Amino acid sequence: MKTNVFLLLSGIAVCIAGCKMAPEYTRPEAPVPTAWPTGEAYEEIPAEPNAPTAVELPWREFFTDEKLQQVIETALDNNRDLRLAGLNVELARSLYHIQRDELYPAAYATAAGGEQRSSADLMPPGQSRTAKQYSVNLGILSWELDFFGRLRNLKDQALQQYLATEQAQRSAQILLVSSVGNAYLALAADREALALAEDTLRTQEAAYRLVQRQYEVGIATELDLRRAQTPVDTARRDIAAYTQLVAQDENALNLLVGSAVAADLLPSHLGSITPPSDISLALSSEALLDRPDIVAAEHQLQGAYANIGAARAAFFPSISLTTMFGTASNELSGLFESGSDTWSYAPQVAMPIFDARTWSAYEVTKAQRDLAVAEYEKAIQNAFREVADALAVRGTVDRQIAAQQSLVNATSETYRLSNTRYDKGLDSYLSVLDAQRSLYVTQQGLVYLRLAKLGNQVTLYTVLGGGGDSAADSPDREPVRSGK
Repeated sequence: MKTNVFLLLSGIAVCIAGCKMAPEYTRPEAPVPTAWPTGEAYEEIPAEPNAPTAVELPWREFFTDEKLQQVIETALDNNRDLRLAGLNVELARSLYHIQRDELYPAAYATAAGGEQRSSADLMPPGQSRTAKQYSVNLGILSWELDFFGRLRNLKDQALQQYLATEQAQRSAQILLVSSVGNAYLALAADREALALAEDTLRTQEAAYRLVQRQYEVGIATELDLRRAQTPVDTARRDIAAYTQLVAQDENALNLLVGSAVAADLLPSHLGSITPPSDISLALSSEALLDRPDIVAAEHQLQGAYANIGAARAAFFPSISLTTMFGTASNELSGLFESGSDTWSYAPQVAMPIFDARTWSAYEVTKAQRDLAVAEYEKAIQNAFREVADALAVRGTVDRQIAAQQSLVNATSETYRLSNTRYDKGLDSYLSVLDAQRSLYVTQQGLVYLRLAKLGNQVTLYTVLGGGGDSAADSPDREPVRSGK
């Protein structure tokens, strides 16, 4: 008995210290340049060693407008997509716990009792035809001793899947925060454009009434009157179009938030919104490796390595153990009397001799590993492209706004001079109409260039991985360790 116990403990020790079969994981080289793009479209990136990166900057510090903060907070509480992402994390965590617990034996307590009556023809003379048996046992049923690391590799794969799902939740939050921010800015821009169209309508209606009076006294021609009516109708059309856009913007924002946003939280124009904070940019593109989607892709890759280890372990023997100890008696009252104790143990070894499916499964895991490498590299390349595009906008948008503002000033002066010349009879109303149309278009362009600048700040913050909760932001997060 002592020898058996010694062998059992020795087997468990070997199981705990056994090899894992998984190939050693090495992070692939990032298939992008280490430095950000340079050139005329990009501004020089200053060295700011102490400044927080986008991942380290909480969204409440990036979005400084208090009303927008309240809207984002409500969206994080109500949004169904984010809720689904959170539930997926809980599911992945539970699946990981199930797979992890496969490493440990499960103890069962059983109790049984019964009577059996046999035929007299089958029983020896003088022996009772009725047999009774009662038993109580505590034991382990078919516990697989993980000598070759199959279960531990499956546990590691489940862990990496859970961690990837957790990063996917962060990605969902980043997408939601940026979407709410951009929708809020778009609503402000369209409301500002609507106000511009309404102001233009008032100005043009006043001009139309003046031309109409001049036409009635014979100073202006009917052609001048019809030309004066053109910008009035154009402004009316634009008011209807922008009214539609504002309503659609509010609907989109309400969908993202998950409920109707209070009217006092909505912006009236872009100038009413406190601009987002400026963010520093790391000098190296290695900062992209902290983006949740890239971290998730790396966890998937590490899980693929663990799957290879589990497939390799399938080529080796599978060893399981069943053991029981308890008591048995032919009378219920005798279960715990002296001499009624029982015990048993039954190790089982299954050695694969030929199973073509095992080789195929191993080839599948290697193909899955190669696919995970490609997905990881693709995620890095897409992230680099997104950041490079945002940097190109940041490097040029201020120049565009300055040029557009100068254009607005010039067309405004042209419009004033054209009105003066028309009032003095030196020019036709056609020049006034052309100047007014140019001014209106340039003013609209300035509104949307300002929107592009603010929106690009949000985009740059997003593509650099900002807006997701870090581990420190989740006090209820259960710590998970990938122990060897």
